[in-house]
Amino acid sequence: MSITENHEPALVAGPALYARGADAAGLRLGLVAVTREGAGPPRLEADGAEPVALSERARLFGHRVWGADFALPAGPDAGYRLDGRRFRVRSDLSGDVAVGFVSCNGQENGDETRSHEDRDVMWRRLAAEHRARPFALLLHGGDQLYADEAVQAHPETRRWAELPIDRKPEVAWGPEVEEAVRGYFFRRYLALMRQPAFAELAACVPSMMIWDDHDIFDGWGSHPAGLQESPVALGLFRAAREMFVLFQLGADPADLPATCRDRTGASFAQDARFPGFSVLLPDLRSERTPRRVMGEEGWAAFEAGLADAPDGDRRLVVSSVPALGPRLSLLEALLDLYPGQQQYEDDLRDQWQSRGHRAEWVRFLRALEAEAVDRGGPVTVVSGEIHLATRGEMRLSDGSAMHQLVASGITHPKPPAALGLGLGLLSRLGHSPLPGRPIRLKRLPGQGAVYTAERNYLVLRRRAGQWTAAWELEESGRTPELGL
Repeated sequence: MSITENHEPALVAGPALYARGADAAGLRLGLVAVTREGAGPPRLEADGAEPVALSERARLFGHRVWGADFALPAGPDAGYRLDGRRFRVRSDLSGDVAVGFVSCNGQENGDETRSHEDRDVMWRRLAAEHRARPFALLLHGGDQLYADEAVQAHPETRRWAELPIDRKPEVAWGPEVEEAVRGYFFRRYLALMRQPAFAELAACVPSMMIWDDHDIFDGWGSHPAGLQESPVALGLFRAAREMFVLFQLGADPADLPATCRDRTGASFAQDARFPGFSVLLPDLRSERTPRRVMGEEGWAAFEAGLADAPDGDRRLVVSSVPALGPRLSLLEALLDLYPGQQQYEDDLRDQWQSRGHRAEWVRFLRALEAEAVDRGGPVTVVSGEIHLATRGEMRLSDGSAMHQLVASGITHPKPPAALGLGLGLLSRLGHSPLPGRPIRLKRLPGQGAVYTAERNYLVLRRRAGQWTAAWELEESGRTPELGL
């Protein structure tokens, strides 16, 4: 699907849809589109509503970012037109539905120079699946953008990147540096929105997105204070935050969507209700420190979202890092025996299983167990981040199981097989952060190892009220369905 064919004004990128919730009456949406600076507002004609012109959200580097919130009535052939071109959207979510999940849409270095023929194989497969069996919702679990090379945007940021941690605070953050970094982020988002398979999906399948470290820079929040609190690091975060709100939340930076409960913007935790299920996306990055995953605002927003989920409804919880995993604290303890910051120390500190986050991890798991056991709402956790596919289960106090489904990544190259083998061995040790609630890591259906090292995405389906999960693996194909 092309998004630039004979439109006046010509769209540079978009439309992209963002889910705001749904009920029996229909679907609530946000929309974003980008034009050249001299163009006027695109015209939105949503079914059941009068035509409107999109509102300007930002002017950035010779472009204008436009947006709108609107609704579509539930029906078999709902959709909207943007500048005369019609897009169909699955607006009735009351029966059988399909929900896609993706993560890790890039790589740490050289992502811009990769051939799209190889890079976007799984996006094309996902788009083809949507044409055959339409998705109602697409969840993005973090690292939608690999922004690690933002530090190459200006000589001063390059100098900052090369300095030891104790000298990083010496580098100032000025207007020229800020514009260079903001320009980098904007260019990268624009390029990703224009990728053909992603553009096709974004125009017709509403998304909900939460960020992870690479949307800012590798290990954001898990580094020592000398790095984390330096002027350049904080400036990189502000630039990443601005563009995240525009292009991942689909919102005006001065007016967050209703799915974000924290109106201060300290946390981008989101939640939304859909017929028979709720989606919750806690923000595990905005308030992160080496000793904290979420601050007061993030926890308050997440727990309020859980409280508002109707009794009995399924909870789909997007945890950008896996909530159920092996005992990585053992590796963390080994690294602590060596002086200084080790290469993978921030990666281990990123995880819920880090010793520095254990109390919060227990709080998180207890909250999810209470939803499943006390309120009768089955909980399914979906995650990315580790560049491998796997699944886990935690046995709950009533004998039921909470499922953790990991799909990672959709474009990130598969890691060495040794990584999956090593994590698989570690997973055999077992873990029970909640006494009497053992966590077990398990193979995907049809796979021979606990961790599968292939690019992948996840498909959740509800048929006749029953939920299943299946992974689409680049080399092995579709796994058998797993009942949830």
